[in-house]
Amino acid sequence: MRLLFKFNLIFLVVFVAGVLGAGKISYDLLQRNAKEEVLNHARLTMEKAVAIRAYTNDQIRPLLETQMKYTFLPQTVPAYSATEVLATLSKTFPDYTYKEATLNPTNPRDRAVDWEADIVNRFRTQAEQKEFVGERESGTGRALYIARPLRITNAACLACHSTVEAAPRTLIDKYGPANGFGWQMNEVIGAQVVSVPMALPLARAEQTFRVFMGSLIGIFVAIGVVLNVMLYLLVIRPVTALSKVANRVSLGEPDVPEFNTKGRDEIGTLAKSFARMRNSLDQAIKMIDT
Repeated sequence: MRLLFKFNLIFLVVFVAGVLGAGKISYDLLQRNAKEEVLNHARLTMEKAVAIRAYTNDQIRPLLETQMKYTFLPQTVPAYSATEVLATLSKTFPDYTYKEATLNPTNPRDRAVDWEADIVNRFRTQAEQKEFVGERESGTGRALYIARPLRITNAACLACHSTVEAAPRTLIDKYGPANGFGWQMNEVIGAQVVSVPMALPLARAEQTFRVFMGSLIGIFVAIGVVLNVMLYLLVIRPVTALSKVANRVSLGEPDVPEFNTKGRDEIGTLAKSFARMRNSLDQAIKMIDT
């Protein structure tokens, strides 16, 4: 097995191990960063909803209390305001969705579907859990969702949702007496759910991974070519030439030219040592002949 072949075999093993190791580490890192990016977008959307709810409750509702005596205005309900504002945002970004999924809502559009009901029931059975993050398949691909429980902590909410008899007549006139009643203090009645698409961040991560791996392979190949050229010029060629000279000397050829090298490296030292050995051999042969 030639020296150059041995070198390339070892280099190939190192190359494959390095590419596989770097690929695994970089792929996991890029995927994790993509999911973190999506999660940050979801949390930002959730905080927008929380801010809208607080603004509606603190500044809009007090302004409309007089009108509420004559007609029910859903704009005074924090959940309605947050849903409407983020629904407007969804017209520009249709894959971003927000819903206040409720098991027994006043407004039918807020009724939780199967997978949302599972999240609400999870919060109902695990009271200490404040947030839940998961993934699901949507109509446009994989989506990450973040959910937070909707818990009755303000007794004012029960004025409209405790019993049909206690609810304002204007509320009954608008939504009817069938839904949105029987809520209790500290009960989890639903969940705020924000869904954010993962397709674009994951696609960017995949593209970055391909570019990185292509660059890494290109660098390894370039290094391999340079090392092969250097090994051939600095080691293989002078050693091969020195080997031919040594072979001819060993066969007793008298007119073998000197192997000249000006290098001061290990090859040059080897050539000088061979030259001294050859001179010593010639002198020894002359002494024997005389």
